[in-house]
Amino acid sequence: MKYVATLAALGIASAALLAFAAPEGREGRGFERMKQADTNGDGMISREEARALPRLEKNFNAIDANQDGQLTAEEMRAFRAKRKAESHAEHWKKLDANGDGRVSLEEARANAPRLAEHFSAIDTNGDGFITPEEMKAAHAKHARK
Repeated sequence: MKYVATLAALGIASAALLAFAAPEGREGRGFERMKQADTNGDGMISREEARALPRLEKNFNAIDANQDGQLTAEEMRAFRAKRKAESHAEHWKKLDANGDGRVSLEEARANAPRLAEHFSAIDTNGDGFITPEEMKAAHAKHARK
């Protein structure tokens, strides 16, 4: 029985390490800091451990989706994705001044001069408007470069 408990503990510890494995790029640095904040090595960040990272501490309740007092890698990824989506939605609202769901060249000139410079390349169907789908495709194309 002791052997099974040891194996289970090793499995849980391995899963915790994998949960905090740092991906490449900007996100990797953040997860590396969180891994360091996980002082007890359980693969989760407690409220006390979060005190070492002020922004994490500030958003602790919003990130802790199940309100168990522990932040998991999954909760942190979900929170980041939600914030990113909210940011994109806010940005779109600013671009689409008249709220019709698309951005005209005039709106782009008034609210985003760089967007206006690339307007015709992003407006793939040539209808004189950029839709969220065209914007998303342009971002994806730019990211592949």
